Amino acid sequence: MEVWVLGYILLLSSVSGMPLQTKGVSERNGASLSSSHAVSPARAARHRDPQAIIIGVRKGGTRALLEMLNLHPDVVAAASEVHFFDQDENYDKGLAWYRAQMPPSLPGQVTVEKTPGYFSSVKAPERIHAMNSSVRLLLIVRDPVERLVSDYTQVLHNRQQRAKPYPRLEKILLRGGQLNIQYKAIQRSLYALHLSRWLRFFSIGQIHVVDGGKLIRDPLPELRRAERFLGLAPRISAANFYFNQTKGFYCLRGEGGHGKCLDESKGRPHPTVEGAILERLCTFFSRHNEDFFSMVGKTFNWC
Repeated sequence: MEVWVLGYILLLSSVSGMPLQTKGVSERNGASLSSSHAVSPARAARHRDPQAIIIGVRKGGTRALLEMLNLHPDVVAAASEVHFFDQDENYDKGLAWYRAQMPPSLPGQVTVEKTPGYFSSVKAPERIHAMNSSVRLLLIVRDPVERLVSDYTQVLHNRQQRAKPYPRLEKILLRGGQLNIQYKAIQRSLYALHLSRWLRFFSIGQIHVVDGGKLIRDPLPELRRAERFLGLAPRISAANFYFNQTKGFYCLRGEGGHGKCLDESKGRPHPTVEGAILERLCTFFSRHNEDFFSMVGKTFNWC
């Protein structure tokens, strides 16, 4: 019978292509794989709606947060951004389709999905609430000016990869000497505007705000707070991180001591932006930032 159990577990792993799904299988069955008891249907791994969603922000550190949370043995993470709640063509496929995009998990494990486009989406808050009004939401933020420049840098890089021209940031930001506040990268950095839509459907207690700057500089304290928010035992430790001098940020160390750094798109050098432009952006965002601080009950050292 133990052969059947092991075969079942290996089958789940091979179907998904990810080892995440068997996290804690032996512990949660209350016995090792050499036990003579088969896994009951109620305890079997299956696709479930996520109990937690990283909703944003774009270029705020969502991938880093997901990868770090995935170090926890009771977290099972979706491999890619699903864009279910912010894209009509996916939402129209229905919740069964969405659930099928989640990796199989065991009872007691927390399934996490991340799609940073959700935060600025007009439709996503109501749609997520309709799926599960008690879902836990994680929002990772960074200095809105830094986020804007990072956003521009990603688009610039993608255009360059396709040998397509793209204007300098200053040219996009200024229209007739005034800030082009309709520029999408500016709009995405208006955190208070977007958060106000989420607070129509969720209490602030359901939204955990992660400091993206601190997560990169000193990840463990931010992850401890995220573990508590998700109701997880503190299992991520300092041993799970090591500083990569070449990249200039922390990389991850999982089971067996295997190291992993985020891909090369993370930490990409930003183009130089005129100091006067940066000052204008800081001034523009200051009132919006104060509104955001008031909403979440904490301040950040931005600009």
